[in-house]
Amino acid sequence: MSHIKSRKHHQPLFQHRLGIAALAVALVPVAAAAGENSLPEVKVTAKQENDFKADKAASAKYTQPLVDTPQTITVIKRELIEQQGAVTLTEALQNTPGVGAFFLGENGSTNTGDAIYMRGFDSSSSIYIDGVRDLGSISRDMFNIEQIDVLKGAAGTDTGRSAPTGSVNLSSKQALPDDAVFASVKIGSGQQKRATLDLNRVLDAETGTAFRLNLMDQDSGVPGRNEVRNKRWGVAPSLAFGLGNATRFYLNYLYVKQDNVPDGGVPTIGLPGYRSPDPARAFLANAPMVNPKNFYGSATDFDKVTADMLTGRIEHDFQSGAKLINTTRYGKTSQNYLLTSFMGSTANLLTPSASDRSTWTLARSIRTLKDQQNEILTNQTNVRLDVVTGGIQHALLGGVELTAEKQNTYGYDGTGSLPAANFYQPNPNDAITGLNLVRNGTYTRGNTNTVSAYLFDTVKFTPQWQVSGGVRVDHYSTDYSSLSLSTARSNPELPVGTKVPTNLSMNGNLLNWKLAGVYKPTQASSMYVSYATSKQPPGGSNFALSTAANSAANPKFDPQETKNVELGTKWDLLEQKLSFTAALYRTEVSNEIEQNLADLLYYQTGKKRVQGIELGMTGAITKKWLVSAGYTRMNTSVESGKIATASGVNNLAYTPKQAFTAWTSYELPRGIKLGGGARFVDALLRGTDGAVGTPANTNAYWVFDAMASYTLNKHVDLQLNLYNLADKAYVAAINKSGYRYTSGTPRTVSLTANIKF
Repeated sequence: MSHIKSRKHHQPLFQHRLGIAALAVALVPVAAAAGENSLPEVKVTAKQENDFKADKAASAKYTQPLVDTPQTITVIKRELIEQQGAVTLTEALQNTPGVGAFFLGENGSTNTGDAIYMRGFDSSSSIYIDGVRDLGSISRDMFNIEQIDVLKGAAGTDTGRSAPTGSVNLSSKQALPDDAVFASVKIGSGQQKRATLDLNRVLDAETGTAFRLNLMDQDSGVPGRNEVRNKRWGVAPSLAFGLGNATRFYLNYLYVKQDNVPDGGVPTIGLPGYRSPDPARAFLANAPMVNPKNFYGSATDFDKVTADMLTGRIEHDFQSGAKLINTTRYGKTSQNYLLTSFMGSTANLLTPSASDRSTWTLARSIRTLKDQQNEILTNQTNVRLDVVTGGIQHALLGGVELTAEKQNTYGYDGTGSLPAANFYQPNPNDAITGLNLVRNGTYTRGNTNTVSAYLFDTVKFTPQWQVSGGVRVDHYSTDYSSLSLSTARSNPELPVGTKVPTNLSMNGNLLNWKLAGVYKPTQASSMYVSYATSKQPPGGSNFALSTAANSAANPKFDPQETKNVELGTKWDLLEQKLSFTAALYRTEVSNEIEQNLADLLYYQTGKKRVQGIELGMTGAITKKWLVSAGYTRMNTSVESGKIATASGVNNLAYTPKQAFTAWTSYELPRGIKLGGGARFVDALLRGTDGAVGTPANTNAYWVFDAMASYTLNKHVDLQLNLYNLADKAYVAAINKSGYRYTSGTPRTVSLTANIKF
């Protein structure tokens, strides 16, 4: 599939080809005289861009090629995303093993958007766009994304406060010095309808001025789910000045609006491992599964998202070889949703007649409303400098970052109430009473201001030996305020409904560092050992502080600390067209909050561990044969503290022990391309919260997909995607109590027409 590709050079493509042709003509007389003068053979070669394999990570903080970067980094390029027909970040991340939206939510609440788990921990707060943190529990669309970098391991030196086991960085499309137009129209199962446009125009070749516009519109159901809907549109203009010159300026804007029907999941009754929550009703253990298409929400449910992002970036190349990059961004995301959820407990699941299942009902008593706004204003300055001192090469990068982040959440009354749903045939159009959404004056407000400074250096002693390291210091201050309504349980001395204010604040410094040694057996390979740290202060993931004695967000506690050790190797094979990586790692997360049973007080004595192996292969086996594959095996444990899983097994929840992903495609003659892939996800253990009778884990599963494309002419090609060829029924995500799950996508099909000029 063709699309506009980022290029490291700034010469228009047609000029590049013209230059090669002119050079070939100029060499004709030379070739003719070669026999007389015995001149050496002259070859003109041009490196072809690899559609799957990337040479470098997008972040400026990674100064070396990926083969020399001592860290596990999976790069998912646009060609792979398009071959698979992936349209969201969650779908695209299926190309890296063991990473996914496995956790549905806490008890009655439900996660929305990209709720990503990575190596045993929630990484949803460590998602970045062009190196800037992207806030909000929303589903991110791929229409304006060029590539995705998945960085695994402690990333505190790169990003500051962060999740313990890595981060995800999305690279936006930029204006380029080429004229091109690409459009796509997609239809498929589940009433899928989607159209995109990617237009790039050179406005002034002499000044290097170009304009790019990306548009997207989608109105789709969700295959295998009734009522659930994904409706959104977006626009992303990009303007560039000075392309090909020493000073370049980029101005990008992104606007996305979503109007979705959210998914609260279906009851887990009938799944393997389900037992009756009520000893008096043993027959529930043998009850059949509900139809996974069932929708237990209400027709009044909604999920409305608006995202704005304005980014300006200046790049300047100094004559000395130094490079300066300054990025400024203002972003705002608003999410407002009403989602009907449920808990299939003994009290909520009624069975008037054991033999007549048509009489069974499920209470839909949890109407969850979220009205939240996130804002970020940041300025980042990076300076790259290559120097030689005493015969030793240094690749230096230093920078400063100033960031202000805010999150406001508002409380509501009038969410209404629904009658109990017929258990096996729920009706989303059941009459709802008392629906009158009005803000009730309660709120939570959190903001974090951060001043950061960092320095990275790669020291090359010889062509075979190098050392890389970095250090980062963050000074942060967090202010939190809330106004809540008292309850009999929370404030027994106050009348129920009294408004209770809370004001908390804290500040501190975070010091993170990393160090690695690299040995290069060949120019296109490396072997390394690395050590890195990260820290997450109280309130660092959600801007909320708490006075609860058992909360990690209590300002009296120290930051959560992570240490990661990794031993790995990377090889670029087949003339550097195919990348192979292997890594052994151990991650330890300490300062977890645990209760001492002797005095019933809480201390930071908890420790969790993730260790394993990860293998990866990406690139071209031949010119027409592309492959992307990865495998991981993880052993997780609670080294100090209480067991974290409902099954009692000493592992971490929502983390598959083994995971595998692969995709390959081959280009045949006459414009035909065939592709296919497989994914394996091992069993997932859910968390523990005292629920009775629900499955303690999900089963492992394999899923197989296929793709075929055909070029009709130079302007149009058609792509057919088939998903879940075996129509495997599986659990994609389960909530903490185990009462609810979301089913995996059943066998589906989509057809995409790609148009280019």
